[in-house]
Amino acid sequence: MDPRFTKLAQNIISYSVSLQPGESILIDNSGADTGLARALIKETYRVGGFPYYNVSLSDLQRELLLHLSEDQARAMARWDLAQMRDIQAYVGIRAGANVNELADVPAANMQIYSNLYSLPVHMEQRVKHSKWCVLRYPNPSMAQLAEMSTEAFADFYFQVCAMNYAQLSAAMDPLCALMETTDKVRLLGPGTDLSFSIKGIGAVKCDGTMNLPDGEVYSAPVKTSVNGTISYNTPAVYQGFTYESIVLEFQDGKIIRATANNTEKINHVFDTDDGARYVGEFAIGVNPFIKKPMRDTLFDEKIDGSLHFTPGKCYDDADNGNTSAIHWDLVLIQRSEFGGGEIYFDDVCIRRDGRFIHPNLLALNSENFAAGSGPKSHLES
Repeated sequence: MDPRFTKLAQNIISYSVSLQPGESILIDNSGADTGLARALIKETYRVGGFPYYNVSLSDLQRELLLHLSEDQARAMARWDLAQMRDIQAYVGIRAGANVNELADVPAANMQIYSNLYSLPVHMEQRVKHSKWCVLRYPNPSMAQLAEMSTEAFADFYFQVCAMNYAQLSAAMDPLCALMETTDKVRLLGPGTDLSFSIKGIGAVKCDGTMNLPDGEVYSAPVKTSVNGTISYNTPAVYQGFTYESIVLEFQDGKIIRATANNTEKINHVFDTDDGARYVGEFAIGVNPFIKKPMRDTLFDEKIDGSLHFTPGKCYDDADNGNTSAIHWDLVLIQRSEFGGGEIYFDDVCIRRDGRFIHPNLLALNSENFAAGSGPKSHLES
């Protein structure tokens, strides 16, 4: 077993989900090699916990979804809800040989799965009632998406997943504080001029306790306050299809026009339910080691100098009242090599071309973070 899996498993169990003696944890291994799952089981036993596991494969998931009925989705949800209610922690390991495996599943079937399975099992139960962490697995498919060799991607993966999140966490505190007191937000950039309010919503930092890799601070817009247009410059894979050149136009909080490389298909996503055309999250990505998109949300939403503006369900700790079966993190990178752009808080520019210029936020710029202690595990910090 790669010793880096052992170190990562120690970080996940002790820091990300903070597993305590006597607690049960579900290790949900989707399409991945068993190396990390084995390390997590060993570490769970070492700290006095009780490990359980599920294994699934994307090609089998496709076969199941191709003819999924509402009755079957409800039955699956009942079975898995019983399991989710009986655990205190959850780790999801996501991998697969083909990111587009679900591309030909009918949109109506994906809506059944989202509404009747994913919403009650994951969004309502797992997210709200367990300590959880979701991460990818460094396989050849992920390396291909990142346009890297498998070995080079594995090195990158362990750098960003086992970095010093305690250091990054401290650097995010001033951004949280500023967002807590901000009313008006304006986003500017090529094809983007969007305004909204985050007054009273709050701000939450993500510092390695729910996702790996991590590194974002999120809030949510006041539901009906969003007006203008945003043009995303990062490809987004959703339900097996890769969307590009996504442009959303908002009026009083609602998406009134959506275009992409497949405009008909993206509008089917936004027609999932009433809440799918409203936004549940606004977040600023600050991971100093993730620099370019790789068509994987867990990495792309953390990109240095990025933001994501997310149609769908909000989080309980940044609640704007929007509910939906979807939560789709769409990413806009504002570094100069991606076209640039600005973020304004109450008419003051806090970030230009992906670099923070507000005096309280300079420690979040990647060049300043890299000049410190650099990436290392929590156990070494």
